[in-house]
Amino acid sequence: MDISRLGRQIEFLAEIDSLKRIVRQSLLMDGSRQENSAEHSWHLAVLAMVLAEHSRAPVNILRVLKMILVHDLVEIDAGDTYCYDEEGNRDKAAREKTAADRIFNLLPADQAEEFRALWEEFESARTPDALFAACLDRLQPLLNNFRSGGIMWQKHGIRKEQVFSRNGHMADGAPVLWDYAQKMIEDAIAKGWIAG
Repeated sequence: MDISRLGRQIEFLAEIDSLKRIVRQSLLMDGSRQENSAEHSWHLAVLAMVLAEHSRAPVNILRVLKMILVHDLVEIDAGDTYCYDEEGNRDKAAREKTAADRIFNLLPADQAEEFRALWEEFESARTPDALFAACLDRLQPLLNNFRSGGIMWQKHGIRKEQVFSRNGHMADGAPVLWDYAQKMIEDAIAKGWIAG
């Protein structure tokens, strides 16, 4: 293997192609199939560009995009943990930290440090950039679930308190988007897609 800087970058880029294999519990909006994590990240990036004006605080859109594009790379090793899976979420942080150690360290040291810092900032959801990115990470699956007729909510027997608890902190990143999401959730409850 080429251990030059370019060689390490190419190995990292080849490795992250594996994100396309990670299947999520959200359907595409047309309901035809489950999306993969790479598609989710792409969709979040476009959401960020379109919805940045709705962030509670000014954001650096380039940093938000970088966070969004690296935030799920850890799923290559850790898998996608369904957000409502209580058992799976118990050790999620540890699995993802181990994955981050391996995956980001494929890069040259300076890039490994930058990508790891972006991932950690996203996970902590404390800065305006991270709060907005995390808000979008909640909104996108809500949109997919709602637009696909709530099939996956129904399949997993998801209850309204779970959805509100999981997504309520969207208000920290973009109150307008949380207001919109609440209307979708209430409509989904009224339609019987989310248990009352």
